[in-house]
Parts: sequence; structure tokens; C-alpha cells
Amino acid sequence: MYLISGCLLGHNCKYSGGNNLCGDVKSFAEEHSFFAVCPETAGELPVPRPPAERLGGRVFDKDGQDVTYAFVRGSEKCMEAAEAEARRRGEKIEGAVLKARSPSCGRGVIYDGTFTGRTIPGDGVFTEMLLERGIPVYTEDTLKELEELVKRRGA
Repeated sequence: MYLISGCLLGHNCKYSGGNNLCGDVKSFAEEHSFFAVCPETAGELPVPRPPAERLGGRVFDKDGQDVTYAFVRGSEKCMEAAEAEARRRGEKIEGAVLKARSPSCGRGVIYDGTFTGRTIPGDGVFTEMLLERGIPVYTEDTLKELEELVKRRGA
């Protein structure tokens, strides 16, 4: 089972109220067992909401509000729900395909906390949680790497 950011599947959970529908991710989901996640809405942040970025170990929205707790709690809730669903299905969480550069889901590169569009090396809150559990994380930008790995494994 793969965890996939709901926004990449077309769910309107993005901060702006829209989504980040990605045809390649949707095709991947159609071919594999998946579980949609959105740590931000799981953390009870509204849709729409002010954009947020990581700054150090915290997450702040554009209005200056510290929303770290919502990001951490939402990540924990997504992890709990995903683990429960994997058990229910008798499956293992094989990996995740999450939204690039997101303060929750970014992998390797995130926005720098200045709301200027600049990026820095780093991971999102949920991504960190998954990596700590040994779950590999990909983004829509690195999906081809995952597809090649799955193809080589024959899974």
C-alpha cells in the first residue's frame, strides 16, 4: 500500500481550496493499492487557509501564526490511520508519493519560510515521520524513480 497526498489525486485540500491533481500520480494510484492522506486537514486546518512554510523546526502561516501543532498532530493522525488501514487490508506500507516542497509532505526541498518562493534543503513534517519509520518517500517530481523501482521488483 502506498500513501498518496490527497491533493495530487484531485482532492480539494490545498491551502487555496484547490488541488494539485497530477495525472501521473493518479495513474500510479489506479495501478497500486493506495491510501490518500492530507496531514494538514487531518490536523484540522481549514480549507482554504493561509499558506504555511517551515522555519527551523516550526511551521508558520503567512499571517505569522505558529501552526506547528496542527502539522504534527495531523501527521500523527495520518500515520495512525494509514497503519490501521494497512493492517485491515493485510498489507504493508511500501512507500509514499507526497506533494513536493510542501511543509507537510516535501521531500529533500521545501520552501524556506520567507514566503518568497525560495527553497532550501529539507523535508516536510509528515515526510520526516515516515522516514523515521523507514518508509521511503517520493514526490510527483520523483515518481518515475518509484515506478522504475516497482518495475524492477515486479510488484
